[in-house]
Amino acid sequence: MEQVDCVVIGAGVVGLAVAREMALQGRETILLEREDAFGTISSARNSEVIHAGIYYPKDSLKAKLCIEGNRLLYEYCRSHQVATQPYGKLIVAADETQLDDLQAILYKAQNNQVPAIKMISGAQAKSLEPQLQCVAALLSATTGIVDSHGYMLSLLGGFEDAGGMIAYQSPLLRAKPLGVNAQDGFELEIGGADGMNIKTQLLINCAGMSAPAIAQKIEGLEQSHIPKAYFAKGNYFSLSGKSPFSHLIYPIPESGGLGVHLTLDMAGQAKFGPDVEWLDIDHEAQIDYRVDPKRGEGFYEAVRRYWPGLRDGTLQPDYSGVRAKIVAPNMPAGDFVFNGPEQHQLQGLFNLYGFESPGLTSSIAIAQYLERLIKAR
Repeated sequence: MEQVDCVVIGAGVVGLAVAREMALQGRETILLEREDAFGTISSARNSEVIHAGIYYPKDSLKAKLCIEGNRLLYEYCRSHQVATQPYGKLIVAADETQLDDLQAILYKAQNNQVPAIKMISGAQAKSLEPQLQCVAALLSATTGIVDSHGYMLSLLGGFEDAGGMIAYQSPLLRAKPLGVNAQDGFELEIGGADGMNIKTQLLINCAGMSAPAIAQKIEGLEQSHIPKAYFAKGNYFSLSGKSPFSHLIYPIPESGGLGVHLTLDMAGQAKFGPDVEWLDIDHEAQIDYRVDPKRGEGFYEAVRRYWPGLRDGTLQPDYSGVRAKIVAPNMPAGDFVFNGPEQHQLQGLFNLYGFESPGLTSSIAIAQYLERLIKAR
């Protein structure tokens, strides 16, 4: 039976960043991915936004790791020739009733020490974006877009260059602790065409919205340490024709998400979304990723609050993604959760739960934070 230092489950953007960090630290690492390619689920179904860390509660992991991750991601992309577009973002108060909310967002951003963010007047915002309707806005200069596929490909290359190995179509079937409190590591039963068994000292669950389901396969892990997965679908509509905006445009956030916002891809093409559609399902396999064209009616209404010039018939159903949530609908947004030996007493096991946005932005910072937790054991 093959024995390695570390096994990482899930080759999305967080799993790739974590696996690369483990390999760079000199650990013999295998990355398991149930699909036939990396980054095909949530990491392929998002806005590709590099977030600034504006919205998250003070001292939360999301705030800390997003702000640090923003800096690290831009640095990484510059040094590894991964494309980014630092468009900047405007968060807009569509009318006077939203001014207090906008001020509260600025206060939260300042508490988080978000760099390069300021309040501007409606006239200043309109001078930047003539088609925009608002009474005031926050301008965030460090918000941008990253070529997420190019970024993940680069992370994978760095992982393999450091001696790591990725195994596709290799789902985890079972993990059995070896010794009391897994003091001798874990024996893993891996599915797939060939199947295999591996012994590992470190087992890191980075399976995104499947992380709770993966945790159920780990023997000896108490149910109290496995959160319930909730599925919040986000639908996107693309804009036909040229975008009139050169910044990302965000409304005041709504429950479960950041509101129907306008983002730009690497080529400057505009899309709107995601909205929040809570799915009444129990398992990831039940997700239907098709976008219902009827949801476009709500998109027109939401977007016209800040872009009244949006013409009928110019929004087309595009794609959807599902957030890795571990909090129920209508509850405050959850934080990133690193559930490790300090919590569950199984040595060498780390389950990463609730790694929705800003997981992409925070990915390198997440990997470095996890490495610090491992060394502190």
